[in-house]
Amino acid sequence: MSDDPATTTPSSISDDNTDATATTATATATDTAVADDSSYSTKPSRPHITWCDSYTKAQSAVDSLSSILPHVPPSLSSSETPATSLLHDPEIAKEFSRLLRQPDSGLGDNNLCRWLYDTFQTGQPALQLVVLRFLPILAGVYLSRASLHKPLAGFEAVLLALYAHETTVRNGQAITVSIPDLSHSSIYHETTKTPKNTATELNIAVLSPTLEPHGTVRSTRRARIVGVALELYYTKISQIPVDSKIEFCEFCRIWAGEDGDVYKDGENGEMGLPGLDESEGEIEGKKGKGKEGRINLPWELLQPMLRILGHCLMGPDKSKELHEAACCACRSLYARSLHDINPKAILATGSLLRLVNMTSDLDNFDHTDIPQTNLIAL
Repeated sequence: MSDDPATTTPSSISDDNTDATATTATATATDTAVADDSSYSTKPSRPHITWCDSYTKAQSAVDSLSSILPHVPPSLSSSETPATSLLHDPEIAKEFSRLLRQPDSGLGDNNLCRWLYDTFQTGQPALQLVVLRFLPILAGVYLSRASLHKPLAGFEAVLLALYAHETTVRNGQAITVSIPDLSHSSIYHETTKTPKNTATELNIAVLSPTLEPHGTVRSTRRARIVGVALELYYTKISQIPVDSKIEFCEFCRIWAGEDGDVYKDGENGEMGLPGLDESEGEIEGKKGKGKEGRINLPWELLQPMLRILGHCLMGPDKSKELHEAACCACRSLYARSLHDINPKAILATGSLLRLVNMTSDLDNFDHTDIPQTNLIAL
């Protein structure tokens, strides 16, 4: 992709109409008059986002879809909360998915990519959530096509907007967590040995490294930029519709490029390894399926993927379809980790699978069943 920023920054959509401008000007004049009056508080007025501003921008975003989609549901235009309706509308989601998967969807002059970019740049949290809802499809198609070395300036402009937003919010700082030093005894345990140093040291673990501003997407930065976008997706995941999470799980399976069905829960292994009656040829044949769409999975990309999958497995969503899709994705990533001989990835994906098995065992456990044993508990 060219280093020229103009190729990655689509033009913005004008979202302020005359009425909204007049209302804002009137409100500003009133605030100024009140501030000049000595009988009122001298505290400076702070800019705030009114319901009218949020509604106007959301309505403008909905209206601009008429030039992109063949049909916009009338309920969106008449809705009192257009951003929320846009987020949960199944017809809009279906059309977006179809357009983002087309062969020319990632070009710099793509109207849908331009709409996603401009909508996120409005700064409205509700509209930004709409853009994040379609991040799994956008990132999934983008990463699958990146190896083809074709221009994908439209996709990259949206991803860079998400990356720049997260960089600004974090002020470029890393996300860390403090881990207590386990060499010291817990305050809840008695010990006869007196530690030489009574101060408990904290070990700092880095969840996400520092962020550097980037104006273009290069092959060496691609995984980091997409990973940060997924980290932003994870921070809003409780508000994301279930369909978006299912799409993410499906792309995780495609990115892994491995058939994880051989690691389903079974009787012949702790992790559900293949049955003993299967030949090596059959096992290798199953593992060899689904190579199309396979990508490199560095830790900076795999870590946010596993966080999202952890929510899909253990989160409050009670969707059976989402749980099955997340299990399938974890099995595929576990098979990929074994194929790559990646110890850190094997430990992380294997831990998720063990959590799934433990949860399944607890759900199937009958607490009213009296165990048959010859031992008497006193």
